[in-house]
Amino acid sequence: MASVDTSRNNRQSDKTVPSAVAQAGAGKVVSGARKSVSGDHLTSEWEERVRDILRVGGLRRRGVQAPSYDELRPFGHRETAGFPVYKNLERRLLTATEHPDPEIAHVLATCAAYSYSDPETLSMIMARMGLEDNHCQIIQSSADAMLISSTAFLILSRSGRVGILCYRGTQPLNFINWLSNLDVEPERIGYQISDPCATVHAGLYRNVRATRYEIMNALRHAIGDHQGAGVSRADGPTRSGERYGEGAAAPEGPLEALYITGHSQGGAMAALLAVMIRHERKYRDVLADRLRAVYTFGQPMIGDPAFAEAAQSDPFLRQNVIRYVYDGDVVPHLPSAASGPFRHFGREYHYRVPHLVGGLTSVISAARCPSRIRKGRWEARRRATGQLPGLFGIPLAALSYVARRFEATRALPAIYSIDDHLPQHYVSALTPPGVQNEFGD
Repeated sequence: MASVDTSRNNRQSDKTVPSAVAQAGAGKVVSGARKSVSGDHLTSEWEERVRDILRVGGLRRRGVQAPSYDELRPFGHRETAGFPVYKNLERRLLTATEHPDPEIAHVLATCAAYSYSDPETLSMIMARMGLEDNHCQIIQSSADAMLISSTAFLILSRSGRVGILCYRGTQPLNFINWLSNLDVEPERIGYQISDPCATVHAGLYRNVRATRYEIMNALRHAIGDHQGAGVSRADGPTRSGERYGEGAAAPEGPLEALYITGHSQGGAMAALLAVMIRHERKYRDVLADRLRAVYTFGQPMIGDPAFAEAAQSDPFLRQNVIRYVYDGDVVPHLPSAASGPFRHFGREYHYRVPHLVGGLTSVISAARCPSRIRKGRWEARRRATGQLPGLFGIPLAALSYVARRFEATRALPAIYSIDDHLPQHYVSALTPPGVQNEFGD
């Protein structure tokens, strides 16, 4: 049974949807069946456990439409030199052929940072960035006992030609997220990408799978296959409102360009879904040509060296999975070596802050607005970030967080830092010269 809540405003709706596995329970169930995750497969034992847990609360989905520019600027000009931040953002997202693109990196870092809020806030920020009248849909599923806390946002441009799929990452106060990140002996799941021995972090895999079916339904609808997605234009405003917000017109569509992004664990989930789209035929045939790039920020590792090498052998994943690492961010070094071998894939860009030099410069230039001084720069790394050598790196990262709170120790360099993992650092470091901020004012 589905319930719709339209009490907040005429732009949004709230729906509780039974989980996919719960819906599958009405059909035929084959007991004890197992098959590789690389293609169509029958229900495995852990999926049955997830089904039982998710059946109680279901999966949450809600859609909103962004406020108009007139609403965002009630006392000013509708558009100015600085608002929106990027005047032709949809066109840039459609036509960009080389990645990383500095403007797109800034847009996606901002999207990933604001994914820790709600769809109203995220759609507002993306409108300010340049996606006027965008539609934002949130898809959530959680199962604490399985360490599942999966949240994704699908933002579609007004025309429906551009889509951004953004996974929410590790929330600072979410104990389940941190248990998954810091698991010393993470369970692994085989993923037969090209090496039959390749494995991935089971927690990440389950978090992706918990919402994947509903994300794929939303993407299928966005590309124009309304019958296959279980929703047709003839269904009327209620069905459309479940995806786009009550009273909002559905995007004109169809989807042409898809970007996937995320910060922290959300970045790992974004990269893993990209692997699935490229590797699993049922998704590759429909979505691979539409997938333009994957930008992640402070992403932990996903799988073992066999998995990373297999992903790296795919030309698209090797070139268009872009990983950003800010200074001493500890999370890209996880899981630690104590958890067994893990490795990154894709291209890495590292932002190194010269703390001692920056500290002296700030003191000398205090009267000349030091906040405008660029502290560092992004550099392409030929060698990917490696694992923490042991668990001792975690307390070092915690100490660096405390040190950054005091003026006397703020300029000290840190090998590993929790503070450097915060999403605002990525947004600030990726803001192009001449752009004031993500609000565009």
